[in-house]
Amino acid sequence: MTETFDFIVTGAGSTGCAVAARLAELGGYSVLLLEAGPKDNYPWIHVPLGFTRVFVDERVNWKFQSEPVEALNGRTLYQPRGKVLGGTSSINGTVYMRGTPTDYDHWRQLGCDGWGWESVLPMFKRGQNQTRGADDFHGTGGPLTVSDIPTEWALPAAFIDAAVQAGIPRNVDFNGAVQEGTGFYQFTATRHQRMSAAKAYLRNGQLRDKLKIETNAHALRVLVSDGRATGVEYATPDGVRQAIAKYEVIVSGGAFGSPQLLELSGIGDGELLQQHGVTTKHHLPGVGRNLHDHFNTYISFRTTQPITLNDLANSAIRRVIAGIQYVATKSGPLSNTGVCAGAMVRSDGRLEQPDLQINMLAWSTAERRADEIIPHPFSAFSLSPVHLRPEGRGSVHIKSADPRAHPAIQFEFLVSDYDKQAIITGMRLCRKIAAQPALQPYVVEEVMPGAAVESDAELLEDIRERAIANYHPVGTCAMGTHPMAVVDPRLRVHGLNGLRVADASIMPQIIAGNTNAPSIMIGEKAAAMIIDEHR
Repeated sequence: MTETFDFIVTGAGSTGCAVAARLAELGGYSVLLLEAGPKDNYPWIHVPLGFTRVFVDERVNWKFQSEPVEALNGRTLYQPRGKVLGGTSSINGTVYMRGTPTDYDHWRQLGCDGWGWESVLPMFKRGQNQTRGADDFHGTGGPLTVSDIPTEWALPAAFIDAAVQAGIPRNVDFNGAVQEGTGFYQFTATRHQRMSAAKAYLRNGQLRDKLKIETNAHALRVLVSDGRATGVEYATPDGVRQAIAKYEVIVSGGAFGSPQLLELSGIGDGELLQQHGVTTKHHLPGVGRNLHDHFNTYISFRTTQPITLNDLANSAIRRVIAGIQYVATKSGPLSNTGVCAGAMVRSDGRLEQPDLQINMLAWSTAERRADEIIPHPFSAFSLSPVHLRPEGRGSVHIKSADPRAHPAIQFEFLVSDYDKQAIITGMRLCRKIAAQPALQPYVVEEVMPGAAVESDAELLEDIRERAIANYHPVGTCAMGTHPMAVVDPRLRVHGLNGLRVADASIMPQIIAGNTNAPSIMIGEKAAAMIIDEHR
């Protein structure tokens, strides 16, 4: 049976949840929201530290793998992406970070009118319920709760003090007037539980008459006829169905899923589509190009006392105690993700804005695989330098006409001297912070990569062996007016009617910070534009 809706949204991730809910709530439209994964009733989704489990759980995770990356000695990179209501907002580390105002002003300078800082800030504020209260940079009363760290933890506090001793100023709000500095992060969490986009936007009972949510509904292709998107074909446990969109289809599958769905629908580079037996409906060569992500590595330090999450992972007794504490009091180590504090800095003093993010992680890993995270068998923490503005650009394309086959994810890292020097500078800064008096009572030794790895050449080789993409992929359906742009500044797919893309894939250039908050903002802004056009 074919149903008709005003709008169809494919993908219930950070952006999809926001745009679907707002179209139904503020616009009063009938909306079908399709999600390939299940409902978000898996308990570990909602426990903040549960992200260490869902990070590798195929029940709620696509568990993508990249193609071999030449600059990383041919290694493939594990790419977790949420396959569940809430998408990756249901499995991430919950850090709330927007980037800098100049990031969005740069989007505007690239031809994306309406996406400068003065235009996107109201959308950030509209979606937010900031527990600190409203001010020039934050809003209250929105669906997404943003809160401070719920647990007093000596180690992150010592990291902040050490960063200050290393010459980095304190910053009490990375999303305020200035991003640069060191301090505690804020999180998408409330009452010690994860606040995913699904929990924020889809729990409104008033939406039931207007918003239909279909889980385990894998979008197979967008239906295109006479230059217009008319609906979506999708697979369910009961078979393949079609739904018709009266006005528009909004593709919100993320930086990997959105270009894949477009190409499966015959929208993309005609030559590539022909190679895979897909009939070209609309030649659009920019689909799947411009993939980029933050790039990071880790330096791990053994501690003098059992105060890290390694001790929890390596002790059944500690895990039981932590579980009882969380259930009884909603406190303890399970009540936060262990990514508590960090620093935003510049790798070169001549830069105007930070291009490095130093994350303090209350754990260390001996090995990380797609099916398991193996901590060191002793207490340790990690400092992770993240290069926020890498210059390499890769791609995401279909490997076959099979919608269930994972796409080919090709990263390009370390393509320039700047890319290499920035991450090396980040490693040296982590060591400098760890050597400060505030952290010395906690540090025994550096265990990865180890003090013997010292020269730039040695550090670069270690980076090639251990560094990874930072799980913030963007750009594969880039917004703009240039020949390789996929969507215009209203997020409409160039050359087609009734079709938009709204998610991190539309970012023409990655922002300096975690990408969940901007993805939700994109959903708020997309809904506002669509409602404005159709009212």
